[in-house]
Amino acid sequence: MTNRVTEYYRCPSQYAQLSVKGQLSGTSGYFRFGDNTVYGGCCGPQPGAAPTGPLWNADQSVHCENGTVHLPFDLSQLVDNLRREDYLQGPLSGAADSVLASLYYFARPALPVSVRKHLQRIRLRGWQDIPFPQWPVDSTVDDILNRIMILSLRAHKVEQIPFIWYWPNSASGCALMTHDVETTVGVDLCPMLMDVNDSFRIPASFQLVPEERYPVTTEFLTSIRRRGFEVVVHDLNHDGRLFRDRELFLERAAKINSYGKKFGATGFRAGILYRNQQWYDALDFEYDMSVPNVAHLDPQRGGCCTVMPYFIGDVLELPVTMTQDYTLFNILNDYSTELWERQIKLIMEKHGLISVIIHPDYLTGSQARSIYEALLAKLADLREKKNVWITTPDEVNRWWRQRAEMKIVEEGEQLRIEGAGSERACIAYASEKDGRLSIDLRGVCVS
Repeated sequence: MTNRVTEYYRCPSQYAQLSVKGQLSGTSGYFRFGDNTVYGGCCGPQPGAAPTGPLWNADQSVHCENGTVHLPFDLSQLVDNLRREDYLQGPLSGAADSVLASLYYFARPALPVSVRKHLQRIRLRGWQDIPFPQWPVDSTVDDILNRIMILSLRAHKVEQIPFIWYWPNSASGCALMTHDVETTVGVDLCPMLMDVNDSFRIPASFQLVPEERYPVTTEFLTSIRRRGFEVVVHDLNHDGRLFRDRELFLERAAKINSYGKKFGATGFRAGILYRNQQWYDALDFEYDMSVPNVAHLDPQRGGCCTVMPYFIGDVLELPVTMTQDYTLFNILNDYSTELWERQIKLIMEKHGLISVIIHPDYLTGSQARSIYEALLAKLADLREKKNVWITTPDEVNRWWRQRAEMKIVEEGEQLRIEGAGSERACIAYASEKDGRLSIDLRGVCVS
């Protein structure tokens, strides 16, 4: 049960000794662990059927002894239940598989934004009252793993535990700019968007729909890559039906995989962020970007409750951690960067991944374009003042895979990092301060 701790921190395995204390409940449900609501089985009172109301707190049954943290739950189960959205009643939460949804996506290409946003606001009514995950950024997975690190410090009676820092070259966090191209209007605006991004020295990926929406020519692909941007496969035809049933998904996944090879793309994103993480083994891509951190304002509700990348089998998930531009402008009717800046602050508190979706299709007006430029200016400022790593999804994919194979080696009183890419890796030290996890990143790369 130690793998979720060492996977997240890349700390020496002796500091991640955990055991389950007691017999897990036969059914999964909600309970508390410290300040966080979690979902799974527990060795205590029956977990709750909903995340609201009085819930048993597992803190009272945690016991640390002889270097082992004894928990009244299976940590791996809790983490996976949240990351993979197993707390939901069904994989699509009644979204993509409904008759109304099928009718909507059939008519969607002919509907102007003014009509679509009205229908979507009706569909999303009550989103403010959803208790779990926590809006506007949910870091439950990161919080509970931080809590486990504190307990490990106590169990071992040490002042600090070394681990491999999350990002290369001591970066305090990471940011991804991604552009979903939905229509021919978006295709025509891609050169403009690349010009704007270049003016702020911010790389990006362009998610392209292979079929039905617009031609994806060799010249178009080359024009993106020639300027240092990345190409990602975006669904098959963006009709909202990719995950409707397993048979249809497998049929389409085979085509999507072939387009991945044709486009030379290592990454994938599903249309409308519909997803079923249990089926990702059929996707022949290194990484995916289809899972929101918290999905109150998406057609498919849920969220992975983490601001860090994580593996789904062999596929690396790069979660969407920021509200989409379409949602901000057309659902929330907000033409400011206030929400984005609030989300960035919360993500940066966890040193996490700032992952943004901006559609060229919706940057046709000067107001939307100016807000986007204000966001780019904010990210560029974070790069200069906070050493935030702004890069492309495939670069994060490569780094995270390298980091997953690295290890800390102790040689006397000295520590070093072994593994490919270790010349960019840094050792950080976790300690407890006033009951909270404190991290000392000394700014020195050790390899």
